[in-house]
Amino acid sequence: MTPVTSFKGKTVAVFGLGGSGLASCHALKAGGAEVIASDDTPAKLAEAARAGFITADLRTVSWANFAALVLTPGVPLTHPQPHWTVLAAKQAGVEVIGDIELFCRERKRHAPDAPFVAITGTNGKSTTTALVAHLMREAGYDTQMGGNIGTAILSLEPPAKGRVHVIEMSSYQIDLTPSLDPSVGILLNVTEDHIDRHGSIEHYAAVKERLVAGVQRNGTAIVGVDDHWCAAIADRVAQAGRNVVRVSVKHPVADGICLEGDTIVRVDSGARSRIASINEIGSLRGLHNAQNAACASAAVLALGVSHEMLQQGLRSFPGLAHRMEQIGRQGNVLFVNDSKGTNADAAARALSSFRDIFWIAGGKPKTGGIESLREFFPRIRKAYLIGEAAQEFAATLGDVPHEISKTLEEAVPHAARDAQASGVGEPVVLLSPACASFDQFPNFEKRGDRFREVANALPGGLTPP
Repeated sequence: MTPVTSFKGKTVAVFGLGGSGLASCHALKAGGAEVIASDDTPAKLAEAARAGFITADLRTVSWANFAALVLTPGVPLTHPQPHWTVLAAKQAGVEVIGDIELFCRERKRHAPDAPFVAITGTNGKSTTTALVAHLMREAGYDTQMGGNIGTAILSLEPPAKGRVHVIEMSSYQIDLTPSLDPSVGILLNVTEDHIDRHGSIEHYAAVKERLVAGVQRNGTAIVGVDDHWCAAIADRVAQAGRNVVRVSVKHPVADGICLEGDTIVRVDSGARSRIASINEIGSLRGLHNAQNAACASAAVLALGVSHEMLQQGLRSFPGLAHRMEQIGRQGNVLFVNDSKGTNADAAARALSSFRDIFWIAGGKPKTGGIESLREFFPRIRKAYLIGEAAQEFAATLGDVPHEISKTLEEAVPHAARDAQASGVGEPVVLLSPACASFDQFPNFEKRGDRFREVANALPGGLTPP
């Protein structure tokens, strides 16, 4: 745990008592603050009370003595309209912050030079966060990983000299972190997302920009420049005097890092030098993972990791569950769990990574369906359609061979049978649904777990990939 000492002797309201909210309560109390815990859910209030915290309905108490409101990132700060707690705080002149802001203040107070890597982007941030943490651990560093990727930041060990914090940040979390100042900041990409929470793509991009704009003066801002939003952000951050490393996996760069074949290359005033190879690293397949690897490489090099240790770390990276996860083989058939591919854009990244695909798709459909995936249809040997979207997807696929499988229990053995009979070099049974899971599963993790279970239960089972 990271005790929060910056509010010692003061009273702090915490609204939203999920994982990060409860962690904030414990960290504030450990640092000497008085905590008033609140939530709209009675069960959450009861859990906080059992943990020894004072609980209250913040509508019924005076805000005069609150030094701050610590807000869970899932609660609207600005759009579609501010949550009632935000309005109450503003009326009382109380600052509204999040748990990562509390961490930043502790770091500034006690260990301002402790390495802090913050990562954001519309896509790829979880993989990049996990990869940076893996590379730092493999290089022998005391590494703490958390934030949006799962573990609340205040549940991690506190910032200290030689200890690296690698933190994934959503736009919601950035919005609640006004003094965000990482030593290394990574912005991977910006595409339209979460507009309901930010009002416009312009505001969403501006929030993302703050992560790299706030990098410490002697730090490094790493920006993927393959979309026009991030290209413009990189220029502005550089003009503001920050050290910017531009990363592209789609075109050459005059200065920065780019991809040449399977090699990550640094370009410095036209001079090229090899950083690392991602050739035949299964956990880093696809152009999107090349970007993740290039940005992660830039980050760890900025923190002093050697090229040799970087290459070793890339090769040993296992990848993340449900994100292009290679779960095993049956003969020459590779089984890939990309259950996190919950929309067409995410599924496109998986489909672009393989040639002979036996594609399991479907679930609760998203707006637009799979129309945008037509360029990848020639890669699909056959599709196996499940869930509510099956009929809609069948109509879009048209002449592409497909069947209505309805469930994973039917789709997986049929796809495995057809892949084994296909006679191609490396057929791939790919679960990348392009849909939400909620028609048949509570979340994408449960869907991916079931895919893994059914695949491993095939006659003969799977061997490691």
